[in-house]
Amino acid sequence: MLRAGAASIVITNELGTVIQGATVGGTAKFIRDELEANALYLNDGAEQAVLFVSCDLGGIEPDANLSMRESIAESVGVDARQVIIGATHTGGPSVIPSNYLKPVDHKYLKVLQDKLVSLAQEAVGKAQDAQLGWARGRAALGYNRRCCWADGSHSMGGSKGWAHFCGNEGPEDPEQLALFLADKSGKLLAVLHQNTSHPCTFYGVDFYSADYPGYARKILREALGDLPVLFFNGAFGDIGQSRMPPANRHETRETVLRRCGALLAGETLRLLHETSFVKDARLRHSWSDLEADVRLPSAERLAWAADILQKVDAGEKVAPFDIVFAHGASLLQERFGEHPREKLPIHVVRIGEATLVTQPTELFCQFGLDIKRRSPYALTAVFSICDGYRGYCPTYGAAVSGGYSGTPIYWTRFTPETGYRIVDEACRLLHELTQE
Repeated sequence: MLRAGAASIVITNELGTVIQGATVGGTAKFIRDELEANALYLNDGAEQAVLFVSCDLGGIEPDANLSMRESIAESVGVDARQVIIGATHTGGPSVIPSNYLKPVDHKYLKVLQDKLVSLAQEAVGKAQDAQLGWARGRAALGYNRRCCWADGSHSMGGSKGWAHFCGNEGPEDPEQLALFLADKSGKLLAVLHQNTSHPCTFYGVDFYSADYPGYARKILREALGDLPVLFFNGAFGDIGQSRMPPANRHETRETVLRRCGALLAGETLRLLHETSFVKDARLRHSWSDLEADVRLPSAERLAWAADILQKVDAGEKVAPFDIVFAHGASLLQERFGEHPREKLPIHVVRIGEATLVTQPTELFCQFGLDIKRRSPYALTAVFSICDGYRGYCPTYGAAVSGGYSGTPIYWTRFTPETGYRIVDEACRLLHELTQE
């Protein structure tokens, strides 16, 4: 018999603290809406168990993520590999070293770890016999944001005037997954849903917000009651919230947020209406660590980066993206120069007829589509930036054409074949599940 427990906790940082953002400054002057962490604990009454945690953050660096998972595991009596912490990728506290002028907020991370331990204890403590419902639908939240230009260059997003635009580089994925957990009487315990798009509505602002996943959570709670709602992003590395070039130049940030949040919540509610629940859903979970090679910046690029950062330190005016690329190249060399390899944790979880693949990068959309196409299961979803944030994972085309998310920096650090190897490893694990 499947057992489930779920819980929520507010994780908003203090006012006056810096907000995540690679190219922008800014500290939090007010809270538009609270950031949350939501947890869902599942076990089959025997050895199989998994604890999902979804946080309204840009991501969590691997070392911090590991510390949190180990603390949670010790506190609730599970294996640390059975704890999967993901992030929605909204602009929260500065927890990823993506901005030269914004240090990682280690004080916040210590507070967050304590909160996640309490959250996990509550979710596990609430575990009870549960029914499961699952469904797949469609809601077009995201659009490919890698633009191709007449001179052969590619970029993340458009540029002024939109002249010489030659189409988008990659595909999109509007497929949506929803899982519903209910007690024996049919009362909902939690919702977990997934779709694919960057939550960048309020990028560069001076307030905290959970962005469109938070707005969708608000709509669902208004309809279903105050229950935990987990959101996991799909293969969203090259997927944004608006068409490139923009189809609607007059759309405000508020309308973007409401469009995406309402579509996400509305489709989840529709799927709930059509979902049948089962009481004997099977749970299976396996994982592996994929060894991936890191590509380092050239000596010329490092010299350029050092010059740029010296100018920043001297108070000279430098273009924001030059700072981003200089900082990213310098940090990449600092962290991986002596050992350019990294382990990428990949998980597959089967819950009833729904199969979930989690991996730690901002995987480009094509890779997510490839995993689903090759999966032996009809209903497969891909979750990104889980088990430690590792940055972008572009396709060969994006890596060759460069631009932001293509050029090697700390958060675009893997060799071009890495995404294809993630697909291969995820599919190997998926096919192994069929043999159990």
